[in-house]
Amino acid sequence: MRNQLLFTCTLFGLLSCSTTKKISKDTKQTLLDDNTFLITEISSDPSYGLTPKNPIEVGSEDSGPKNERRFLNALTGPNGEAISYYRSGSCCPVKSDKAIYGNKVMLDKYRVTWEGSQDTISIYINMYDSGELKAPKGFGIKKN
Repeated sequence: MRNQLLFTCTLFGLLSCSTTKKISKDTKQTLLDDNTFLITEISSDPSYGLTPKNPIEVGSEDSGPKNERRFLNALTGPNGEAISYYRSGSCCPVKSDKAIYGNKVMLDKYRVTWEGSQDTISIYINMYDSGELKAPKGFGIKKN
């Protein structure tokens, strides 16, 4: 009994000394600023982010929607044009270990355009899972 008490007190002491700052275990992305990820590469895969079968994974424990915006804020048009975007809804269930119920999560679909663009492009984002972030093919990357 004494050993159990000693173990419990030691464990409690260690946990109470830990930091209260939240650090995301899911995404280890560098930020240009609080609202923009630093992305350094454009994907060579023509399906990356542009199809529900290959969504962009921006997951975080508590910042999924903010990370979606951080990702989109890092993009430009192909010639550096400022983009505009809006969330057109959820779609496309995909398998995920992060699912709360069952084994699937929904993707968010964003519509993106820029001045001079002939069309609005759909980008599919998974805010639950995390992966390496790249700009989809046909987009540019915001610089410092």
